[in-house]
Amino acid sequence: MLSVVMEEFGGPEVLRVQQVEDPVPGPGQVLVEVAYASVTFVETQVRSGNGPFGKPPLPRVPGNGVGGRVVAVGPDVDPALTGTVVVTTTGGEGGYAELALARAEEAVPVPPGVDLKDAVALLADGRTALLLFKQAEIKPGERVLVEAAAGGVGSLLLQLTVGAGARVIGAARGAHKAELITSLGAAFVDYSEPDWLQRVRDSADGSLDVVFDGVGGAIGTDAAGALGPGGRISVYGMASGADADLDTQQLDERSIRVLGLFSAPSPAETHALIGEALRLAADGALRPIVGQTYALSEVAAAHAAIESRSTVGKTLLVAGPNGGTR
Repeated sequence: MLSVVMEEFGGPEVLRVQQVEDPVPGPGQVLVEVAYASVTFVETQVRSGNGPFGKPPLPRVPGNGVGGRVVAVGPDVDPALTGTVVVTTTGGEGGYAELALARAEEAVPVPPGVDLKDAVALLADGRTALLLFKQAEIKPGERVLVEAAAGGVGSLLLQLTVGAGARVIGAARGAHKAELITSLGAAFVDYSEPDWLQRVRDSADGSLDVVFDGVGGAIGTDAAGALGPGGRISVYGMASGADADLDTQQLDERSIRVLGLFSAPSPAETHALIGEALRLAADGALRPIVGQTYALSEVAAAHAAIESRSTVGKTLLVAGPNGGTR
């Protein structure tokens, strides 16, 4: 099969497509014929050697989220799963390939009416957005800022918060992202502009009730300062490369709660969140934005596009029949 193999840390050029042996499912595993593989910002950080959890062993096949058909199962797995179209995580690696192994218990069947491409886009981003949204307990009329609002998680958070009746401001870098954000029912602010925070305050008629901080750094720090007493800040990413500088004492004095992804949900909770995201998509209540797709052979270009901040929505690799070069 074709697989993306990374043998060193560095720029996108270290991602090389190679012919490798087909994997064989072991106990508790399924083998998925990958149609689409998710590409994330964190994966670009890992590739460069600056991942949030240190440097993993090399060589490795990147990719932690895929969608496709189960073509084989391990010796102790129900053979009835064979032929099922699923989305699944891969345990942190192995997804950038034509075939990928996954734990059978983590494979979620894709419901009728949901395009597989959309299902893969919801695999990680959908469960993350739902978890953050539920934690924040958004109320109608609350003033909400979503950072990185044109991204995979951000665009879903926009939909969920607008649907809850909030007044939502979507912040992103670059005017080319305005159309997407406003089409989802939010006001747009470009945080590459020097007066961006004042524009947020103007749109919120003063202070904010909730900030979803997926950027960190100076953007997240400044956004936290725009929260009113009793507000909440949900910390879930550091696209800037650094965490927001949050003064916990000052936040406590203003009765501001800090929420976020401080502990991983249990496997059962994760499975339930993915299932809920897929059901919402089937009902038309949640629409993932797949902004760009790349062939497996174009994986370096996919990473470069994400790092350049030029992408919108979700980025996917096409790993099916037209996704590689033989």
